[in-house]
Parts: sequence; C-alpha cells; structure tokens
Amino acid sequence: MTTRFLPTHWRDYALLDAGNGQRLERFGELTLVRPDPFALWEPAGDPSLWRDADATFEPTGRTHGKWRSTPGTPRKWPLRYRSEALDLAFELEMTQFKHVGLFPEQADNWEFIAANLGEGQRFLNLFAYTGGASLAARQVGADVVHCDAIRQVVDWTRQNMERSGLDGIRWVVEDALKFARREAKRGNTYHGIVLDPPTWGLGPKGEKWKLEDQLLELIDVVATLVAPGGFVVMNTYSGIPPSALETMWALALPGATIQSGELCLRTELGHDLSTGSLVRVTRP
Repeated sequence: MTTRFLPTHWRDYALLDAGNGQRLERFGELTLVRPDPFALWEPAGDPSLWRDADATFEPTGRTHGKWRSTPGTPRKWPLRYRSEALDLAFELEMTQFKHVGLFPEQADNWEFIAANLGEGQRFLNLFAYTGGASLAARQVGADVVHCDAIRQVVDWTRQNMERSGLDGIRWVVEDALKFARREAKRGNTYHGIVLDPPTWGLGPKGEKWKLEDQLLELIDVVATLVAPGGFVVMNTYSGIPPSALETMWALALPGATIQSGELCLRTELGHDLSTGSLVRVTRP
C-alpha cells in the first residue's frame, strides 16, 4: 500500500469536500472552491456548502484565472498554524494563479523538519515559495537559507516571518538550481534541505524550466549538499511517481534511508486527496 503523508494539526484549515475536479476548503474564516485535477470522483458532502462558498476560482487559461467572490470577501486575510512544536502565522491572498500563499498539505513536512533539526544546524529551502518550511526550521533555531527566483514571494515570506515573531532568515533571490550548483562548488553542506521544484516555469531572467529536463542534475547536485546524518525532503506536483523519485535518490545517495509516498489531504468526510509525490531521504 502506498504510504500517505497527512497533516494532523490543522485547526484553521480544513478540506471540507472534493470532487468534479475541485476542492472545497476552509482557510480560517473563508471557504474557497479551487480546481484540483486529482479530485476525479463525485462530491460526497452537502451541495449547499459549495454554493455558499465565499469565493470560487474560475480558470481563464492554462495557468491563470479570476476569483468570483461574495460581497465583502477580503482579498487578503490571516491564518495561523499551531502544534506542540510550531506556532506560525501567514497572510493569505487570492492570486490569479489559484494559489493563496499556502499549501496546507505541507504542514506534515513542517512537523518533520521541526522534529529533525536542532539549534544552529544549517537548513536550505529551495524553490521556497512563501516559506512555511523556512519558518518551521527557523522556529526551532536552525540557520535558514531561503531561495526562490521570484522576489515578490520572497517578500511575502519575509512578511510571514515577521508575523510569526521570527527573524534571521537569509534570503536568496535566484534560480534554485544555479544557487545549489554554486553551493556545491563552495563545499557547503546542510543538515536539512527541502526542495519543491515546479513542473515548469520561468526564471527571473526568463529562463525556461521544465522539471523532467533538470530533475537528474537537481538531485545529483543537492545530494552533494547533504551533511552526514542530514536529510532531504522533496516533493513534486508533476505526476512523477514516488517510486521513480525513490530510485533516483537511492542512486544519488547510496545507503540512504528513504521514505516515499503521496502527500495527501483528507476531507472531513474521510476521503484522501493526493496532492503530489513525496520522498524523505536521510544520509548515513
């Protein structure tokens, strides 16, 4: 059976229902409907909850769209994540890409990071987006480097850091693979590394990125950055199966301990929605 990694500490987020290529979610006080290609079944919950959602994302192209909101619905709003190990604060926003600045399934990775990092250990977050992993690592005292090619989302993370009462994260606005190559040449290593590469995209200077073309080099380079006893958390939303990622990491770090499976969210009705492939790799 495929291992399913599920967040268990959310209070301000819930996946209420899913189906017909959409998910119905509660982010704090707001209920949103967003597209999801893996929600292939019929919704099982109360249809009125879908109709009464505060906002629905309507695609207008392959990657863009618009939000249809009820009157008075804010475009930005706060959200908090609390567990025994972490207390993190975020500002969410309805963007034209359907995202809101937070991937709630990643909370399971935040807990893994908090449990496996110690005070002063070095941590690298590549393709870091708005930085939940960076905040989790910093909250347990790690020395954090946060790398993303888009300045606006780095600035967004800085705001989330301040909301969480944290400081001291090092910001790198650059192509993640290029930065990793330079770190390898410098001989730098990290006790923890997270990488969440996009399926495709453009770099800060218009460079084209396609994951399948870069994946082997990315894994090989990152493998050289893992300190003895350190770990890597990698997930993809591209459809690459966990078994393929596991094989590539086993070849890149012989003897490593590897967990692999699907990162999932569970609806309040008990149905699991896969959000991507996940591997956790621990170097001997």
